[in-house]
Amino acid sequence: MSGITPYLLFPGNAEEALGFYRSVFGGELRFNTFREFGRADGPADAIAHGVLTGPVPLYGADAGADEDAVHLSGMFLALLGTAEPAILHEWFDALGSDGRVLEPLDPRAWGAADGQLIDRYGVRWLVGYEGAVETGERYAPRAA
Repeated sequence: MSGITPYLLFPGNAEEALGFYRSVFGGELRFNTFREFGRADGPADAIAHGVLTGPVPLYGADAGADEDAVHLSGMFLALLGTAEPAILHEWFDALGSDGRVLEPLDPRAWGAADGQLIDRYGVRWLVGYEGAVETGERYAPRAA
């Protein structure tokens, strides 16, 4: 078993949202429509199942007529130690684009670094790593 993979239901913008997450994390993206899955509880071209594979796997779909779209309360998706610190800073900045940073990704008193944000799709993220720079300096982004 590889662990838990989030499956997010979006209010009609699953293709856009999963495309955004692919632009942040990389990986490969596949979609199936309601038509392909024989679903009649939404538009035929709505996304019935989307799969992002890569360093941060996600599933997503457009919410059907009787399904609620994503709204997280009392939880977040954690990216703790899932990549090198410089990559985590890049992901944090990208996820925060057009979103809302709740706590910057900075070193903490206990020796780790973390930060929290709500992205443009309303998904709350916790990003961090152990062994933060003790001087409080932020890791520089990688050169493009």
